Amino acid sequence: MKKSNPTPGARLEPRRHELVFRSAALSRRTYLTPAFVRLRLEGDDLRGFDSPGADDHIRVFFPSEPTAGTDDLRSAPNREYTPVSWDAVDGWLDIDVALHRDGVGSRWAETALIGDAVGVGGPRGSMVLEGRPDAWLLAGDETAVPAIRRFAAAMDDDAVGRIAIEVPDAAHDLPVAAPPGVEVVQLHRGNREAGSELTDWLDALDVEERPDGCVFGFVAAEQSVVRAGRALLLERWTGDPAATIVKGYWKRGTAEYHAPH
Repeated sequence: MKKSNPTPGARLEPRRHELVFRSAALSRRTYLTPAFVRLRLEGDDLRGFDSPGADDHIRVFFPSEPTAGTDDLRSAPNREYTPVSWDAVDGWLDIDVALHRDGVGSRWAETALIGDAVGVGGPRGSMVLEGRPDAWLLAGDETAVPAIRRFAAAMDDDAVGRIAIEVPDAAHDLPVAAPPGVEVVQLHRGNREAGSELTDWLDALDVEERPDGCVFGFVAAEQSVVRAGRALLLERWTGDPAATIVKGYWKRGTAEYHAPH
């Protein structure tokens, strides 16, 4: 594929929402891999919930002991997640949690009892993809899979592009359903540091592999991947910043890290 200047076809449009705090409870836990679990949260407060942007963030509050009310929930430890699916009528919300040894959300996801209380705040705002990209480039580690799956679900049957997911090994593969014209690869990092395999994959894509037209690009993983993502999408492929998201979803050695919105 040859390099060409991007043409108008898709862009991210901001939307602001009223910030709402909701109470809910854990109703289901489903392991998708040994280190990736889906939690279903249910409650009347989740009726009316919406998340129009595939890369939306909500803040989930994980109390370590029984709560006496909303104020206790609001003061509980919390982390950011991307909504996976929800029902605004029946009042439930699914989130996916990548499990690791010392994370607040990870510990709660593994040990909370069915019925335990949880709080949900947001999303405060969304970046909504408007229009149709000529091609897609989606890449991330486990933490980015919910957003990648939501972007992939928005593709039409004629979509073309690439999707890359970095995971430890084949036992942790996280499939993404995509149209036939979109190549999906699972990158196995083994004992390498998180982000290393994905960085190498991004660095290996050269100018000649750039699809024609407007390429929508999304890259999210450990903070170190940001340089490689920007170098590919905005420099070598001269992408449109209005159709590009590159961010660190987490930072090595930092327990609390807020992905930029």
